[in-house]
Amino acid sequence: MKTNAVRVLDGLGVKYELRSYEVDPDDLTAETVARKVGLPAEQVFKTLVAKGDKKGVGLAVVPGNAELDLKALAKLTGDSRVETVPLKDVQPLTGYVRGGVTAFACKKDYPVFADETIELFDVISVSAGQRGLQILLDPADYVRATKAKLGPISREK
Repeated sequence: MKTNAVRVLDGLGVKYELRSYEVDPDDLTAETVARKVGLPAEQVFKTLVAKGDKKGVGLAVVPGNAELDLKALAKLTGDSRVETVPLKDVQPLTGYVRGGVTAFACKKDYPVFADETIELFDVISVSAGQRGLQILLDPADYVRATKAKLGPISREK
């Protein structure tokens, strides 16, 4: 299955593996996705859409077993404060639906901010741009491809 996200990686020459899973529209949590693709939740990174008071819209990428720390994200982005955007705004901003948001091939080239724990793993999993499909890749390739800025932006749930 070639999604726009996969086409971006192909264009960059990035090695990856696609892993599909059965989607439960009532349970789109990263923990559930992790279980279905056979990885620990801390290796499955979810992409959240946030908006800062100064810098505007950006993508926050955090481990599936954690939650986004808005104050830490604001510090990393240079904003005074940051909020996640309402769910109704996610698809118009990114082109992706909840459970399928990825930093690759969004409608606009938003800045990406990833939790620093992304570097702890040999392989991470992120959405391939649609529900039911994950991309497994080297975190260094992900950071390079998305031009992500790393920082401590997650905290335990």
